[in-house]
Amino acid sequence: MIAAVGHADLTPDTLGLVERELRQRLEQLTDGTTGLVRVGPGLPVAFGRAVRETGRKLVVMLPAQGSVPAPLPSRDRAAAGELLLLAEHMRLLPYDPEGRDACVVADERLITTSRRLLAVWDGSPSDGRDATAHLVAYARGRGIPVDVVWPPGAARHAERRRTANGPA
Repeated sequence: MIAAVGHADLTPDTLGLVERELRQRLEQLTDGTTGLVRVGPGLPVAFGRAVRETGRKLVVMLPAQGSVPAPLPSRDRAAAGELLLLAEHMRLLPYDPEGRDACVVADERLITTSRRLLAVWDGSPSDGRDATAHLVAYARGRGIPVDVVWPPGAARHAERRRTANGPA
């Protein structure tokens, strides 16, 4: 499996650039590797579309409460609907989709079940909100190859970073 993680605060234009680059990278792979992503808006949907456009299977990880899917935050519901339509399979993973630390642990589990990681990352360090640098280091520390995806012209929402880190 090939997993995808990355910044949650990508601009709409960046999501288009990222989706194209993800598709190009997936097209270069000669094996029939399945894509794996945790449900959410933005990058997960762009990755899901790219996976399906390249004729690959998609597995979507959903939060679980026991043996049933957990209620999703309203911001994730439309994305979850699209991802489930794109998915070949769905897996349940116990985590709280509202908890940053729980989501990071879920992403770590996603990474450990993968042979490769596509990281949509601008190279910035992890902070109190964004754990992308941590997830890249986590994968590399386990010998999982990481392909950093940051196309020319990519950007993040400055106002979201300001609220987490002070002025951007």
